[in-house]
Amino acid sequence: MTCHRVLRSHTRAPAAAATGILLLLLAAPAARAVPDTDSGGYVDSTARCTSPDTVVVFGSTGTSRVAICRSPDGDYEYRGVRVRDGARLILPASRSSDGAYTASNDGIEYMVTSSALVISSGHRVIRDEKMIDFHTAGTASGTTGAPAATSTPTTPLPPPLPAEEGGDGS
Repeated sequence: MTCHRVLRSHTRAPAAAATGILLLLLAAPAARAVPDTDSGGYVDSTARCTSPDTVVVFGSTGTSRVAICRSPDGDYEYRGVRVRDGARLILPASRSSDGAYTASNDGIEYMVTSSALVISSGHRVIRDEKMIDFHTAGTASGTTGAPAATSTPTTPLPPPLPAEEGGDGS
């Protein structure tokens, strides 16, 4: 009888461990998928360009989405969103000879390349975010349907758009 109890307890341990692992996997936050894209950038996001502006590049990192737009006059605009809380930033941008796009705001520089979004202050890198999704003009299909692009707003922005809603901030 003692042998039977020992055997029974050993067969329960693997089942309990498997159940525990399953519960951990179910409780872990799921990786967020990249939102839908079209010819203007990310659908339902500030990281998109609308007519008459055209998208030059747009991309997504683990924590940000960005788009570089070009106006009919040839001016560039940086349109960025922090996914965690939907914070938005719309700034004039410029293109360097190596193809990077840069925007500045109060001493902070945002540089967009096909491989990263680099946020820096002077020579100090604050964040170097690897691009996980990147598109150049003509690599996304569909139609635009978002409101017209605007310059940096002077009034508070509305709540984040559906594609900009992030996690709980952790």
